[in-house]
Amino acid sequence: MIKVRDKIECCDFLVVGGGMGGLEAAIAAASGGADVIVAEKHNTLRSGCGANGNDHFLCYIPEIHGEDMELVLREVGNTLDGGPWVDIDLTRVLLQHTKEVVDRWESYGINMRPTGKYVFEGHSLPGQQLYHLKFDGKKQKGCLTQAAKDAGARLMNHVLINEILVKDGRVAGAIGVDISEEEPEMVLFQCKAAILCAGMGLRLYPQQNPTYMFNLPGCPADVGSGHSMALRAGAKLVNIDIPNVHAGPKYFMRGGKGTWIGISSTIDGKPVTPYVTGKPSRATGDVTADVWPSVYLDKMLDGTGPVFMNCTELDDDDVEYMRWAFDCEGIGSIFEYFDQRGIDIQKEMIEFGVFNCTMNNVGVEINEKAESSLPGLYAAGNQVGNVRGNLAGAAVFGMLAGRSAAEYVKTVAHQSIEDIPLVEEKKALFSAIWDRVDGAHWKEPASTLQQIMNDYAPALKPRTENLFRVCIKYLADLKKLCYTELMAENSHEFMRCLEVLDQIDLGEAVAVTGRHRKESRGRHQRADYKFTDLTLNNKFMVVHKDGAGEYHMEYRPRHMR
Repeated sequence: MIKVRDKIECCDFLVVGGGMGGLEAAIAAASGGADVIVAEKHNTLRSGCGANGNDHFLCYIPEIHGEDMELVLREVGNTLDGGPWVDIDLTRVLLQHTKEVVDRWESYGINMRPTGKYVFEGHSLPGQQLYHLKFDGKKQKGCLTQAAKDAGARLMNHVLINEILVKDGRVAGAIGVDISEEEPEMVLFQCKAAILCAGMGLRLYPQQNPTYMFNLPGCPADVGSGHSMALRAGAKLVNIDIPNVHAGPKYFMRGGKGTWIGISSTIDGKPVTPYVTGKPSRATGDVTADVWPSVYLDKMLDGTGPVFMNCTELDDDDVEYMRWAFDCEGIGSIFEYFDQRGIDIQKEMIEFGVFNCTMNNVGVEINEKAESSLPGLYAAGNQVGNVRGNLAGAAVFGMLAGRSAAEYVKTVAHQSIEDIPLVEEKKALFSAIWDRVDGAHWKEPASTLQQIMNDYAPALKPRTENLFRVCIKYLADLKKLCYTELMAENSHEFMRCLEVLDQIDLGEAVAVTGRHRKESRGRHQRADYKFTDLTLNNKFMVVHKDGAGEYHMEYRPRHMR
């Protein structure tokens, strides 16, 4: 039988995930008088996509960029933080608050002006106003963690949240598991509101090195649990059928494509796009991977690849600057490897590849207060589906969610949670996994899931009606096997088992919504519906599950104002 903590952890506002969005939400809510608990699966000092650092922060400063917000919106729409998959009204809200967050972070001790002034570089087209603030984010998690403590938030590290509890149509609490000891302990949380900041959905698809499951550019703990919890709780998700891909040094999966000072080139050193020619620019870098993230795969398929990052025109100062920027981004291991192997990027080009098929910036639908469609449930960061901003988006909407929640919790009372049937259902499932002495190790269903998704709901290959039908059937079979065979010998394995179950739910949502979208658009390419349905331009697919677990999908207009 799973151990169950006698004490119910009670708070006004429960923050699920201690990444950048979660910590900003905690700081804002606690500063607004709310009693806040942050439940983090690992440790807030090294969790989330900003675990090791960042070096670009989308930021609008009127005295630098001008007062014309419409110009700003158009230009940001050409960067990785904009594009067709965001609501313009939320992007406007995001930009209006970025300077405030920059000021807050400077007060926490994060170095937003390492050169002594605001410097904007990267992730933009040449000739366009630059909006990505170059900063030193190596210490960002430590600074935000301390700020959350100073604000009065209670941090519970090594506690994962597995389920949001709903009663009378609003958030009432959550089910968690303390994995800090060898034996897991089920923990119940009673709260008036909660925010999901559990990050993007990684490890749903196999990577370029399938045998190395955790060779990822993002945090390997981010598996899409927030997406799955929101869906099970009845909240609406948006554009969940559209996968994302990333790019970087092939087989060396580290992010930072906007930090490279080079040009995406053919094997003969010729640029593959017209954005940058001649000597690479520190200011813009090469935006190719942002505007054409599948370029590396596409070029391989059309016979003109592979594509290389060409830094051979750099001078010594540029190389040292890039070393410093990689350290700020938390990916200094790239140059460490080059040094170990005697690779000189001023003499040798580095092959790039597309990798990291993720559920990133698709997921929970929110409004300008970061509220989901479920009363009392908020969301921020990479698991949000209708606004981007990446690091800045997580911070801004985390902050706005915390402020909104601090006011919301004053208007509602706590609800008892012991009588919610889901509590006993989860206790039975947890006990079955923990008590089983013979069964399946979590890696077996995890690798099976990746194979199913790659073959039947692919992110980089054409999809079809029949493939989706088979995918949904196989995922149902896999879930049934997990419920009857999964076992764990310690807390770490128990955590992985729960991750797999969340990932299966997420994979099913991808397949169901992908089957519903009968057109080709973005990374969703249908071999049986090769055209793009123009009637769906500027429309987002929204999905939710009812109390019986049935899916409901509809298209709603993209918010343009």
